[in-house]
Amino acid sequence: MFESYLLLKLNINMTTKTTINTDSVFINGKEYLPKDSINSNPVYNTEGLPLVMIRTYSAGVHFGYLSKKESTLAGMEVTLLNARRVYQWSGAMTLSQLAMEGSTSPDDCKFTMEVSKIELVAIEIIEITEVASNNFNTIKSWKI
Repeated sequence: MFESYLLLKLNINMTTKTTINTDSVFINGKEYLPKDSINSNPVYNTEGLPLVMIRTYSAGVHFGYLSKKESTLAGMEVTLLNARRVYQWSGAMTLSQLAMEGSTSPDDCKFTMEVSKIELVAIEIIEITEVASNNFNTIKSWKI
């Protein structure tokens, strides 16, 4: 009975279906996209190098363009160009989600300034999508 009263009070017609055509929806200041609109293609720079996210044992998480990958006694040695360290992230549950979709809370992320080249020993390499790359470009460098 309360629900009927509420619907009458709000003058809502439950028999009419309304379709809203939009590319995205903002709820509480956060943008949401239709799942099928997310471009899951990996990103490459003009030299054809893939944009990847690297997890290491002791140096944290980094992302950049993978210019070299070599298996050595130390592990999988990689060289990243135009790389940033992911000091802290928010708005994604895992690095996989971060690499695929970016962050839903980019203002709460702490990504360092870009370095031209870094060499690391990787334990995980994840290709980054265009959607995530565009999202990362909105995150300001975390520095003093």
